[in-house]
Amino acid sequence: MISPFRFPAACFVAPLLLLASLLAAAQTDRPAAPPKQIQTLKVTVLSTMLVGDTTGAGEWGFSAVVEADGHKVLVDTGAHPETVLNNARDLHVDLSDVHDVILTHNHSDHVTGLLTLRRELMKKDPAALSTVHVSQGIFYSRPAADGEHNSMIAIRKDFEATGGKFIEHSGWTEVFPGAWLTGPVPRKYPEHNWSSLGKVQTPEGLVEDTIPEDQSLVLNTPQGLVVITGCGHAGIINILTDAGSEFPNRAVYGVVGGIHLFAASDQQLDWTADEMKEFHVANLLGAHCTGIEAVYRLRQRTGLSRKSAVVATVGSTFTLSEGITTGPLAK
Repeated sequence: MISPFRFPAACFVAPLLLLASLLAAAQTDRPAAPPKQIQTLKVTVLSTMLVGDTTGAGEWGFSAVVEADGHKVLVDTGAHPETVLNNARDLHVDLSDVHDVILTHNHSDHVTGLLTLRRELMKKDPAALSTVHVSQGIFYSRPAADGEHNSMIAIRKDFEATGGKFIEHSGWTEVFPGAWLTGPVPRKYPEHNWSSLGKVQTPEGLVEDTIPEDQSLVLNTPQGLVVITGCGHAGIINILTDAGSEFPNRAVYGVVGGIHLFAASDQQLDWTADEMKEFHVANLLGAHCTGIEAVYRLRQRTGLSRKSAVVATVGSTFTLSEGITTGPLAK
């Protein structure tokens, strides 16, 4: 006989299961929160081939500091040990409060300044440039007849000895609200902008080095996406296509950095420009390996202006409010 003060467990289980089911359904039907948008943005080029004024030194390399809603990251570190350090000082850009670095790929013209910057700036702040975000494949061996061609293997050991760490990304990752790393970019279109001379040791074996780890930084802003590239070896249209899959129906407000078209044929440049128009690219600050003539041809074909499609110089900036600002040489 059941006590009047006790009930079978089934009397409680059924209502609890029903309640859990209703809560799960409510969560499924709830719309996803809109992606965070960056309200203030400034990108300052610290390494590229040209100087537009009397400040800084040019080199075959790339680096830019990105300031967004109170966050600061350094994208790439230039080709010579001290170029970015010296240019930042000349431009009165303080990098000692930058804790995160993004390396777009393994090439020496993008990574050589890392150790110098870390060792110098950590004197002021031990956390300066202490975390480096890289893409899967950046540490793959690049063997050649004269030895190892991937300097990142040696840099990794020396950098970690300073107390720094690497974070390796295999896909899209939000590094701070509204700022995303692509990780390795799918190559939907056959954009071929690497030398074809190198080899890379992958898990699948030794193959042509297509720079599989090439990644970009994508910033989501009210005006549209802003894409920061190092060399864009994955192909700028592949990069924009990948960004479009993550942020559907968003125009591209800016492309800043190198997109490796200096040796491209007229046909390739025309195709690239036509595809860029489909993404409604509003601003192009073409640095490093983009190429001077390539910037001019892209400007003409896309219908952009001398203000909105510009060859980058050391000290060039891109902001949401003013667009591109550069030295008099590049105007």
